[in-house]
Amino acid sequence: MFNSTRIILGTGLVLVAMLLFVLIYSVQRRLRAPKLDTAKFERRWQDLQKLCGTKATWPLAVINADKLLDEALKKSRMKGKTMGERLVAAQRRLSDNDGVWFGHKLRNRVVHEEMDKLKQDDIQTALRGFRQALKDLGALRHD
Repeated sequence: MFNSTRIILGTGLVLVAMLLFVLIYSVQRRLRAPKLDTAKFERRWQDLQKLCGTKATWPLAVINADKLLDEALKKSRMKGKTMGERLVAAQRRLSDNDGVWFGHKLRNRVVHEEMDKLKQDDIQTALRGFRQALKDLGALRHD
C-alpha cells in the first residue's frame, strides 16, 4: 500500500511538473515577438516611396503602406480579424497611434471613395505614421 501511494504521488508530481513546463513555455512563446525580416520590409518600403513621385500614384503609396503594416502586424502575431482590430491590439507597442490611424483611415477613404483631391501633407502624414509603426514593430530599422 505504501509503495502504491508513493507511485501515485510521484506520477502526479511528474504530471504537474510537465503541465507547468508546457504552460511556462507557451506563455514565453507568446510574449516573445518573432523577429521580422527587416531587409524585406526595407526593400518594400523603398519601392512604395517611389510611388510618391507623382500625384497620380499617391493613393497606391498609401494602400501599399497600409498593406505592409498589416503584414507586419500579422507576422508580429497581433490578434484580430481585421487590420483595425490588429491596430487596437498593437496600440501599446505603437508610439504614434494617431498617425497610424490617420493613415489607415486615409487608405479606407482612398479605396472606398473617389479621392481626386489628395493633399501632399495628408500623404506625408499617413506615410510617417505607417513608417513609425513599422519601426515600432521591428520591421524597419530605426535611423
